[in-house]
Amino acid sequence: MTQSETLPRRPRGRPPRHGRSYADTRELLIRQGIELLSERGVSATAIDEVLKSVGVPKGSFYHYFASKDAFVLAVLDDYAEYLLRKLDRHFGDTQLAPMARLESFVEEACAGIERFAYRRGCMVGNLGQEVSCLESGIQQRLEEIFCGWEERLAECLRAAVVAGEIPASTDCPALAHAFWIGWEGAILRARLMRSTEPMRAFFKLFLAALR
Repeated sequence: MTQSETLPRRPRGRPPRHGRSYADTRELLIRQGIELLSERGVSATAIDEVLKSVGVPKGSFYHYFASKDAFVLAVLDDYAEYLLRKLDRHFGDTQLAPMARLESFVEEACAGIERFAYRRGCMVGNLGQEVSCLESGIQQRLEEIFCGWEERLAECLRAAVVAGEIPASTDCPALAHAFWIGWEGAILRARLMRSTEPMRAFFKLFLAALR
């Protein structure tokens, strides 16, 4: 689903009076949604809080999104695009050997979680833990995002095979799948412990498995 598809056909509520354009205000709501959903997930995030933080009247929410689910999907789309750009930047860095590209991604992720004092995790992982209370369209979108990440990593691992860094017999798609399963768990544990040690420990085990 694209972000434009989440918009209601007939906007309801009052448009904002703060002088920002429709697109600018909607983008601010999405960015605030990324921040809150990365910290708390869906259940603990109130739409009223999102609107208040951006200075948008409560009655104007449906001017931008058809429902809370539509808002969550729009936020997910934006977050997914951001993560794919990050993965492409790391995994496509031909100045580094393929495995060094993966290590670069891990190091940046560790630095990021430290920078936000372990308050923010992976929004996709956070929402995945709430699967029982998520609308089916959101569940499907989460799985699509994970599959996209797996494809990016599998391609990087194939480059590592070509470079002779890992064995030719490596099942790159299977290992990419396993990486993201373990990585999300490592992020959760890192937030609990307020330490990047679980993330680094997982990566060390992943590298050992590759060899």
